Amino acid sequence: MAVTDPVADFLTRVRNSINANKKNVLIPSSKMKIRITEILKEQKFINDYAVIEDNKQNVIKIDLKYVKGVSSISGLERISTPGLRKYVDKDNIPRVYNGLGIAIISTNKGLMTNKQAKNEAVGGEVICHIW
Repeated sequence: MAVTDPVADFLTRVRNSINANKKNVLIPSSKMKIRITEILKEQKFINDYAVIEDNKQNVIKIDLKYVKGVSSISGLERISTPGLRKYVDKDNIPRVYNGLGIAIISTNKGLMTNKQAKNEAVGGEVICHIW
């Protein structure tokens, strides 16, 4: 079945796995999803990930991070949707939970966090917030 919003599907699969206290989650792979997963690992929201290559579809296996039984990810929220894109310029880059969370922004230099985008002085499409 075709998915109309792959990023929302990615976030929903991670959210559902956390709510079910799963150790890991399998997600169909794409370049954008792999980059989002890399950002989650860099920001220490997940333990590790691996891209499993298959004949039909490559899959990302994400090992979720729990500290004393509580997930490192408290929430995930899709901001820009296919029906309503949300763009920001370099002066209006959002802060998530007063700096405790991150915003993933798609810029002309690739996907990056809100802090990286502020340092690079670039704006773009706000993909999601993670805290």
